[in-house]
Amino acid sequence: MDNMVHLSNVTLLTLQFLTYFLILVLGLGVLWLGILYVTDRFQTKSTLRRNYPVLARFRYFFEHMGEFFRQYFFAMDREELPFNRAERSWVYRAAKNIDSTVAFGSTRDLRPPGTIYFVNCPFPQLEHETHDATEVTIGPYTKNPYTTSSLINISGMSYGAISIPAIRALSNGAKEAGIWMNTGEGGLSPYHLESGCDLVFQIGTAKFGVRKPEGGFDEEKLREVAQHEQVKMFEIKLSQGAKPGKGGILPGAKVNEEIAKIRGIEVGQDAISPNRHPEICNVPDLLDMIQFVRETTGKPVGFKAVVGAYGFFNTLCELIHERGIESAPDFITIDSADGGTGAAPMCLIDNMGMPIKESLPLIINILNQHKLRDRIKVCASGKLIHPSEAGWAFCAGADFIVSARGFMFALGCIQALQCNKNTCPTGITTHNKKLQYGLDAKNKAVRVANYVKNMNKELGILAHSCGVPEPRCLKRYHARIRLENGKSVSMDELYPPYSENN
Repeated sequence: MDNMVHLSNVTLLTLQFLTYFLILVLGLGVLWLGILYVTDRFQTKSTLRRNYPVLARFRYFFEHMGEFFRQYFFAMDREELPFNRAERSWVYRAAKNIDSTVAFGSTRDLRPPGTIYFVNCPFPQLEHETHDATEVTIGPYTKNPYTTSSLINISGMSYGAISIPAIRALSNGAKEAGIWMNTGEGGLSPYHLESGCDLVFQIGTAKFGVRKPEGGFDEEKLREVAQHEQVKMFEIKLSQGAKPGKGGILPGAKVNEEIAKIRGIEVGQDAISPNRHPEICNVPDLLDMIQFVRETTGKPVGFKAVVGAYGFFNTLCELIHERGIESAPDFITIDSADGGTGAAPMCLIDNMGMPIKESLPLIINILNQHKLRDRIKVCASGKLIHPSEAGWAFCAGADFIVSARGFMFALGCIQALQCNKNTCPTGITTHNKKLQYGLDAKNKAVRVANYVKNMNKELGILAHSCGVPEPRCLKRYHARIRLENGKSVSMDELYPPYSENN
């Protein structure tokens, strides 16, 4: 009986406590709503909140959540931008090395103008008639030319813009896949070097990693970087597809002690690059800088640019012939107006520069016109994450494909569109240790290598279906482009390859 009375008292006390707690919570909730009401009613920054206190706040919440609801519930497989669900899903499957076949029929709409499809050969290549990608030598006039057969390589992503686990995963994946990795303009970190993969050191407009404290080149640092055997080439970054005319942006919140040391700036200082190299005011200056870096490092040197005012390329080629063919850049990376970035003004990201679909054939033709195509190798960049886009680039005349966002998807990127913040939920573009915890570098390195393997595999399938033994043998007549009138035209008619008879 005493036990029952004791239990009854305990139950009563528990109920009383829960009742008081519920009243307290409700009271705090009402107080909180009251504070929000008064705050909204008397603030002057937002008309909507002033006229509809508290209720207007839900609008901003739903507006923010709309991005995610559209991505997961409302957008069709082929609708989303910058990358749709079908494209992302293919990369995820390729990276996990699981079945990438589809059933019943394609969901790709072949009707919109600009749609590209390939011309299958009536007698495709049999397996014994195919071969691996041919080797390409870059920088034949340098002390240390670079020879590689890689088709797909990792484009520039700086340490600082992406995290340590992401750099490690990319580096180790690149080593396993036998491809190169571009350091991005943030300098050379220990995490790039850990795996022993081939590296391309990118020189941005602020010269991070090879700069003097007051700015400009530090020749000794440049030589130190070149002494690393893994650093195979140097890329001078003139402009980036997502923000031509604007330098790189790394918020001070991301600039910790290690990043500051590597870049040669102060901790917590915003790392904002100039919109161009102060030393490069014209084409002669560009060739002078290329020659300076090449002589200092003894390694191939090229430049990266999104194409806009393309007449500059004609001037470049003419000056190369005046100075001698050895003065030419060893490679050019052509970026697209729809290239990616961690942060850029919308006015640039939406409006500036030529898309790769127009600029790549144009630049290839200019190089052919000036008989420099064999001397200068061409890398294509900008949304080329899928075998079909990469195959088109080889048809247009590219020697290599470089991708950043394709490899970000291989790492597990979910297109959360938070690269410009320190809140990336997949740990790729954040320095928050809790968010980085989920990114296992060893596991993701395997996925990076798988992505390359399956890109190469399906690029080979496309090439063999077109009747050629490997992707670098693809020509413009292997692709057709749909026009507004509903008909398609061969790519070599729309963008005729330069010849002496043109």
